[in-house]
Amino acid sequence: MAVSISMVLLLLILSVVFMRNGGLRFSHAMVCVLLGFVLASTSVAPTISHGINATAEIVGGVRP
Repeated sequence: MAVSISMVLLLLILSVVFMRNGGLRFSHAMVCVLLGFVLASTSVAPTISHGINATAEIVGGVRP
């Protein structure tokens, strides 16, 4: 558990730094993909999934 939390934090920090710098290179994209895979295996994954689904429902319910 401690390893996955530190890995998530490391990958999250790297992703934020890469996104702030602008250009997305292949190595930057791989860090973002790895962050997604690591987050999917943590206990916070259901919370993220529910949040995305709720946001999609709210956006889908908006009438122009």
